[in-house]
Amino acid sequence: MDIVDLITPMSVIANFRVANKKQALQELAKRAAIVTGQPEKLIVDVLSERERLGTTGVGMGIAIPHGKLAGVERMTGVFARLEKPIDFEAIDDQPVDLIFLLLAPEGAGTEHLKALARVSRLLRDRAICTKLRGTDNQDALYALLTEDQASHAA
Repeated sequence: MDIVDLITPMSVIANFRVANKKQALQELAKRAAIVTGQPEKLIVDVLSERERLGTTGVGMGIAIPHGKLAGVERMTGVFARLEKPIDFEAIDDQPVDLIFLLLAPEGAGTEHLKALARVSRLLRDRAICTKLRGTDNQDALYALLTEDQASHAA
């Protein structure tokens, strides 16, 4: 599974303005609701429930909130580059400025795990993250997130 299979240009937010983790999840859920056609409240509930199990702030300024939701037909992502970093209760206690939300169909098993692994691999690449943090242009962010596949496929 490639990142290009998870996001579209519409699911990339360049100047995400939020004050805290709760607001970030709510605003991301709004965009995910548009992309998936699912109710925003259900998305917020799924993400909040997952956060109660443990933070999805994975460190180095990155969070990957995720969950499974009935009605979602395919793996779907929303990426946000925050205007200002926020506390996300990350495992390294560092503020988060890059968030990749991932929603999976309720019955997804290994597909969900593979998508999480793919997103995690991409965002562990310090060079990619530096480039993502260096632009506030939605098209440029989408290109950076998805161009990675072309270089690895060659």
